[in-house]
Amino acid sequence: MEETKKKIMLSGIQPSGDLHLGNYLGAVKNWGARAEEFDCYYFMADLHTLTVRQDPKLLRRRSLEQLAQYIACGIDPEKNVLFLQSHVHEHAELGWILNCYTMFGELSRMTQFKDKCAKNADNINGGLFTYPSLMAADILLYQTDYVPVGEDQRQHCELTRNIAVRFNNIYGETFKVPEAYVPKAGARVMSLGNPSSKMSKSDPNGCVFLMEKPEDIARKFKRAITDSDTESCVRFDMENKPGVSNLMNIYSAVTGKSFEEIEKEFDGCGYGVFKPAVGDAVIEALRPIREEATRLLNDKEYLRSVYTEGAQKASVIARKTLRKVYKKVGLVEKPF
Repeated sequence: MEETKKKIMLSGIQPSGDLHLGNYLGAVKNWGARAEEFDCYYFMADLHTLTVRQDPKLLRRRSLEQLAQYIACGIDPEKNVLFLQSHVHEHAELGWILNCYTMFGELSRMTQFKDKCAKNADNINGGLFTYPSLMAADILLYQTDYVPVGEDQRQHCELTRNIAVRFNNIYGETFKVPEAYVPKAGARVMSLGNPSSKMSKSDPNGCVFLMEKPEDIARKFKRAITDSDTESCVRFDMENKPGVSNLMNIYSAVTGKSFEEIEKEFDGCGYGVFKPAVGDAVIEALRPIREEATRLLNDKEYLRSVYTEGAQKASVIARKTLRKVYKKVGLVEKPF
């Protein structure tokens, strides 16, 4: 019996900062299992980071660190294609072509463009404006079926679909029109310093990073905001006890215990016992990831083999799509 071909899933991640507990519990923790159902392509979106000025040495280091951390989180290079965006030149080439099939009005309506302009008023460059076209190229190159998206990326996914349909209408079937993939909700992790906001690298004091030292993680949890009520019991109540509920959510995600079990475990203990216990549980959950990522970063040859092989695999698919696009738009076929 012929084996059913898997659907293709693709996701690009900018290596512009360190991965944190919110990234891991909210999404990455479950990514490794996707390879059983999909052909997964994960790339470090290093070209996209250039819309904001980067320290060259830091960008190179973070690209490798992110690759190591993803592998340490369970994304097996033998089952997934892992590569650096800049190593597959077809991304940039198709990105330019799709610029010519993306309308100015569409790009000017992108919410993230407006947000990034507000944050980088001294560097509102052309790449910042047109990077949704490059994002569309990232996706369409691989004839992607599904793109995992959060709320902040839905608009870009819709634009990609519009570009694909527009191109197909002009030249005939060329691109597969991708669908947004909304994964099963992972743990929603809020800032330890402000439980009304999501955990973010922009708030380092309220954020726990995967590679952080255990003593620093412990200190952050001891200082975590709980609640101002006089009832210092451990009870899940997001409306009235958001700080404690956030800590319970984290503890549940790393231990597998239900809220009811957590309430019984810490009945009568108070926050002074609960907060350090959550910190200890997180430290133990992240320890194997940190140790494996550190080991991988000390094996530069292995990481090089992963991203080299990944780029080679990705290029085979990307080249086929780009060759088809060149022919459709009237460019002379490449001689090599």
